[in-house]
Amino acid sequence: MNKLNLTGKQIRAIGYPEGPVISISMKVMNTNYKFTLVQDALQILKDVLATPMEFATHEILGKIAKEMINKAEANSIAIPLNEKGIEYAVFGAKHIEDGALKQMEIASRLPVAVAGALMPDAHQGYGLPIGGVLATNNAIIPYAVGVDIGCRMCLSIFNIEPSELKKREAYFQRELIAHTLFGTGRDFNSGEHKNGKTAHEVIDRKEFEEISFLRNLQNKAANQLGSSGSGNHFVEFGEVKITDVNNSFNVPVGKYVGLLSHSGSRGLGAMIADNYTKIAMEKTPLPSEAKHLAWLDLDTEEGLEYWLAMNLAGDYASACHHTIHAKIAKAINETPMAMIENHHNFAWKEMYVDPASGGNAIEVIVHRKGATPAGKNVLGIIPGSMTAPGFIVKGKGETTSINSASHGAGRKMSRTKALGNITHEILQKELATHGVKLIGGGLDEAPHAYKDIEEVMKSQTQLVDVLGKFYPKIVQMDGSDPRKFRKRKKANDSE
Repeated sequence: MNKLNLTGKQIRAIGYPEGPVISISMKVMNTNYKFTLVQDALQILKDVLATPMEFATHEILGKIAKEMINKAEANSIAIPLNEKGIEYAVFGAKHIEDGALKQMEIASRLPVAVAGALMPDAHQGYGLPIGGVLATNNAIIPYAVGVDIGCRMCLSIFNIEPSELKKREAYFQRELIAHTLFGTGRDFNSGEHKNGKTAHEVIDRKEFEEISFLRNLQNKAANQLGSSGSGNHFVEFGEVKITDVNNSFNVPVGKYVGLLSHSGSRGLGAMIADNYTKIAMEKTPLPSEAKHLAWLDLDTEEGLEYWLAMNLAGDYASACHHTIHAKIAKAINETPMAMIENHHNFAWKEMYVDPASGGNAIEVIVHRKGATPAGKNVLGIIPGSMTAPGFIVKGKGETTSINSASHGAGRKMSRTKALGNITHEILQKELATHGVKLIGGGLDEAPHAYKDIEEVMKSQTQLVDVLGKFYPKIVQMDGSDPRKFRKRKKANDSE
């Protein structure tokens, strides 16, 4: 007889709720009922689910029953969600997975929710879906901002003929490697990069002294300034093609060399997110399906602390990009003609015209988790993948999207699925087809794991105007084993 090997999927299928009870049930059943038939094991679990109090003192099944009882008690004191959610616009619905739609529906039922929107690159994350936009009333939701606070795009445009990237590929590749640093936990205070720290005024900000939680993070922030993390973060040279003659950054129509970077606030932002999410979950307990959407009122000490810490992390992320771009510009002996920058995974105080208030403008907190600000004439960059073009855009100020657009193409495969379905041969063929040189990077970030950026852009023509494109040519990413990355960070929630 084969040993029992129940899966989480089987346990969820009989009605078990998401949470620790799934893994507890798997371990209890597979360890203690290893020679039981699958249908009999599932029937035992159904009995526990139906009457957990009867099994609370059971020598083996008591662990499952107690978790069910604790969950029920927690939900009984939780702040209830509204029965009906606020209405929200969905752009490019055909590109969006059911998991992301379900997460947005839950977010729309928060008592503090005022308005929402879902971008065409949306996919499932934790709390608010990546590509989700949510406006709230005087409330800040750490997990609706995200783990990588202030993650952003930054583009420097140089007056260099793009053909030079191919002619002097080794030169540009060398400078890219020499002046960037990738990887979770890596910094400029160890290994080959020891003593490579860069001074910057953001490290001397008063928040590091005034907020006790931040004091022990100042040194980490200083050591990691000017570096990038793992996952989908990159720094790359490519060809910029400007097509709009009336662009506000004053670069003539034509082709240039561009330096494009994507990364965020490193360990500083991650630890801020983790700390204040735990506080929010204690202060505003929610039903299990919405627990990652716990909020902090901005009138409270904790809410104000998070707001200040979030803004510090956003400024720190910007400083990281500026440091990278300054180093590389100096190395290639060039001054940028223009620099364009925008960020996501952040929350802004903005005015919103609420139809429910008779058309009056009210101040709201707009969370953009993996969504680009796209207010009237606001500039931004929406990347594709390591081979697909990125788009230089100007926002149209569309109110139904809460002045937002997508932050990229968006994943169509999880990292796990990508690793199981994409081979190195497939990736190398794709890179060769597009003439892209890849330094580092993993199969989990292969172009095949992402949606078609051209289709995504077609779904948001009412949100942004396209001013030009960026075509990747020399791409650097982290070269670490992505399986280790997933253990350290919740997959798909780093964008």
